[in-house]
Parts: sequence; C-alpha cells; structure tokens
Amino acid sequence: MPAIKSSADLRNGYNEISAFCHTFSEPVFITKNGKGDLAVMSIETYERLVGKFELYGLLQEGLDDVRNGNTRPFSEAISDLRERRKR
Repeated sequence: MPAIKSSADLRNGYNEISAFCHTFSEPVFITKNGKGDLAVMSIETYERLVGKFELYGLLQEGLDDVRNGNTRPFSEAISDLRERRKR
C-alpha cells in the first residue's frame, strides 16, 4: 500500500517522511488540496530507478538490433573483446 501524505505533512513532518523513504526505499505520494501532486523518494531509490530505466533502454536497443538483423556470431564478438583487452 503506497504511503500518502499531505503537503502540510511534508512541511511539518519532513524528518519522518525522509526516514520512511530511506527505511523502505519507496516513494511517498504527496497530495495538495486532496489530489496527487508529488512523489518523494530518497536519492538512492531515485538512482536505482533511473539505472533500471537506462538498463531497459539498452535492452530494448539490443532487441531492436536482433529484430533488424544487426547481429554477428558470438565467436567473432568474443574475439573482438579479447583484442580490445590486449591493448
């Protein structure tokens, strides 16, 4: 169940909300006038989320390459990597 707090709770109980975000690694949803306004999370959670998005993007690029036939034999790729490592 998501944590939902009002903007007044954020203003008056910042330390509590911060502790929650760091303890549970999930966002707290902040409402303003009874409607969703913000999602607040720790920097660590944010960085982990952004990292996942970047990984998903790279995986999609790979899937697109496979779909478009932009591939090469595994042995050739490994040989290229070994050559680069020698330099």
